[in-house]
Amino acid sequence: MVVGDFPIETDTIVIGAGPGGYVAAIRAAQLGQKVTIVEKGTLGGVCLNVGCIPSKALISAGHRYHDAQHSDDMGISAENVKVDFSKVQEWKGSVVNKLTSGVQGLLKGNKVEIVSGEAYFVDSNNLKVMDDKSSQTYTFKNAIIATGSRPIELPTFKYSERVINSTGALALKEIPKKLVVIGGGYVGTELGTAYANFGTEVTILEGADEILPGFEKQMSSLVKRNLKKKGNVDIHTKAFAKGVEETESGVKVSFEVNGEEKTVEADYVLVTVGRRPNTDELGLEQVGVELTEKGIVKTDKQLRTSVSNIFAIGDIVEGPPLAHKASYEGKIAAEAIAGEAAEIDYLGIPAVVFSEPELATVGYTEAQAKEEGIEVNASKFPFAANGRALSLNSTDGFLKLITRKEDGLVIGAQVAGASASDMISELGLAIEAGMTAEDIAMTIHAHPTLGEITMEAAEVAIGMPVHIVK
Repeated sequence: MVVGDFPIETDTIVIGAGPGGYVAAIRAAQLGQKVTIVEKGTLGGVCLNVGCIPSKALISAGHRYHDAQHSDDMGISAENVKVDFSKVQEWKGSVVNKLTSGVQGLLKGNKVEIVSGEAYFVDSNNLKVMDDKSSQTYTFKNAIIATGSRPIELPTFKYSERVINSTGALALKEIPKKLVVIGGGYVGTELGTAYANFGTEVTILEGADEILPGFEKQMSSLVKRNLKKKGNVDIHTKAFAKGVEETESGVKVSFEVNGEEKTVEADYVLVTVGRRPNTDELGLEQVGVELTEKGIVKTDKQLRTSVSNIFAIGDIVEGPPLAHKASYEGKIAAEAIAGEAAEIDYLGIPAVVFSEPELATVGYTEAQAKEEGIEVNASKFPFAANGRALSLNSTDGFLKLITRKEDGLVIGAQVAGASASDMISELGLAIEAGMTAEDIAMTIHAHPTLGEITMEAAEVAIGMPVHIVK
């Protein structure tokens, strides 16, 4: 790093190299800008290093172990199936390393300057980048803030060796015998399921009426039922965690359900109650960037903040903390800086949970459409009527297509079932392209595939289903 009072000039500086920041930097460079990206940690941010990617690797490994022990109904049985958890963690690390090194290669390939250190705004055209040894001033024309978020720490559950967040849960050196999960949202459900598949006794405490409260009840109920079927998962909804007592070998968690106080002992307690935006140590207030009371950056439809040449994307702006949302916003911000008429449209952004079965939603739900006064048809097709789902022995679930009643326009969809995370992309495309149910029904889908379920639901929507009785 260059040290001294002579600032380094750049066109666009991006703060944070997660899935929002590195994508923004690459797109800005592709559009002809001289780009510098600043990252205080590891390239790839939370998602690639301690979030999306390692969690899905752990989930995948858990599935392999569970399936090896529970495939008797397919005529497959195995004895003495073992887990070497250190090798699981080593493999998970190799997946992460491949992706983070790939990000570095992509940035260098697009001639983006990579700088390590913490960024602090001096004014609307200058910031300092500091590390343990030195600092350097950068002068910029535009800036994109993509600093992400961190897990919320509860006052009564201070993080320790036994009270852990999602990062700690992904770094455990052994499979816990017992695990308490506070928060039954997507992170808690995913990691709780992964460890349950490895044989851990899991207790989930969720304050809402159902786990996965962001999804429709008919979807989350499928997940809840499958978790209970495992025999080693205990779920308490409308439960309020009160405190934790750490012992030499674990924790004792107290919680309240229906006015009754209970306790549960475990090796660890995993706290997954949300995330807080990383906007508190950047000097934003002195530059004039407006924040909400929760530290969220206020932006317009081009992700421009109250300071016209400073943009913000990802977890630090309104909306769910999704990696693909951050990447999408990064492209919009970079294009806006380049003078293009790009602006955000969140209708086509999907949300996915890698639960059992997987859940995915995009666009409007039936309830949301009705709240906005849109008359819709909700057309469902079950996985149990699909040949590929039967051959996969994965018949739990359904696909629901939300279409506008007046013209059949696709405005939303919900999928609960195997590979829902992959199937939702076609439905997002349908919304983005302004397709109708007839367009999907007329599209020839390969047989036998789970993708046919989308076509079949569209045929239900137009009133001519083939593989279920109307």
